[in-house]
Amino acid sequence: MAKEIHNFKDARKLAKRHLPWMVFDYFDGAAGEGLGDTLNQELIREIRLQTRVLRNVTQRSAAGEVFGEATGLPFGVAPMGMCNLAAPGADLMLARYAAQMQTPVGVSTAASTALEPMIEAAEGHAWFQLYFGGDQDVSDALVRRAEVADYKELVLTVDVPEVGRRPRELRRGFKMPFKIGPKQFMDFALHPSWSCNMLIKGAPELANFDGETGHFDRTKSRAGADWSFFKRLRDTWQGKLVVKGVLHTADALKLQELGADAIQVSSHGGRQLESVPSPILALQSIREALGVDFPLFYDSGLRSGEDIIKAYAMGADFVFLGRPLLFAISADGERGLNAYCDVVRQELDIALAQLGLVSVQEIGAETLVASEGSIAKFEI
Repeated sequence: MAKEIHNFKDARKLAKRHLPWMVFDYFDGAAGEGLGDTLNQELIREIRLQTRVLRNVTQRSAAGEVFGEATGLPFGVAPMGMCNLAAPGADLMLARYAAQMQTPVGVSTAASTALEPMIEAAEGHAWFQLYFGGDQDVSDALVRRAEVADYKELVLTVDVPEVGRRPRELRRGFKMPFKIGPKQFMDFALHPSWSCNMLIKGAPELANFDGETGHFDRTKSRAGADWSFFKRLRDTWQGKLVVKGVLHTADALKLQELGADAIQVSSHGGRQLESVPSPILALQSIREALGVDFPLFYDSGLRSGEDIIKAYAMGADFVFLGRPLLFAISADGERGLNAYCDVVRQELDIALAQLGLVSVQEIGAETLVASEGSIAKFEI
């Protein structure tokens, strides 16, 4: 099936065929009717890139850079919960790919593989993502475990004070652990390959939680995370601290002032609020507010190599992919992941040549073109 993956839509189509409806809608769904996620993808598609000619682009590189270190790719793996729903061992597939390409993989608080084997499989190229679940002791325990496991980067996700309402999940009855009723039983029965794998390998669990670390409820309020929580975390965490889920310039400026090492502009893939501002436009405004030197990362709505170039042109220093990688794994496991990432690299490489560029480091605001469909300076 990996041979059938030629773009994001192919990976998504194959994943939809293979996954139970409940799991596919969990991966694919967004808040409300999904308009926020759709609008952001449409805005990314509207951005035009300026081609140039008669430039020697024989020697091109798809290498990136993050926190001063070279990466084999200009993108990393966004932190995602319960990846092993895509296929048994999906978390470790992502970690191995990160090790192979020397690029970061985000390890979610809600991961289905514990943080210690993840950083080992990633050969150190792993960042731990922290949700504050309302219990300071639990958060402290997770941070201590990350320190002991030798994580150097901590990603604090701040855009989930309450979990977004995702009707597609609700209609399917998606819960962790699974609640099996007649509808879910029929769903699993109609997807025997996935179901048999889960029966043999075991259903995914929230692997970072046990008797010592406490309990994690993905629906629990995280409204208690505030500026004092951030300051306390900044004082105790000695490594790089990335704050993910920022869309307002005032918040970005305050985080910069209070010592964040980087900000990740993100709408959580449109999964939290349907009417959220488009993150690709917020990226441009936040870059202008923070200046050219502050590390600024981006995720949400990226589906192709050209999309990645657009994000860099709008101000990102590095970007992360999420859903597309899970669809690729759902389609054909590790082969699907490698196939999709190869597609993205080829798309990016061809686009660089067409733009007269030899590396992502050469991408800038001048890479954007003013036209009827898009303008070099967008407005929120």
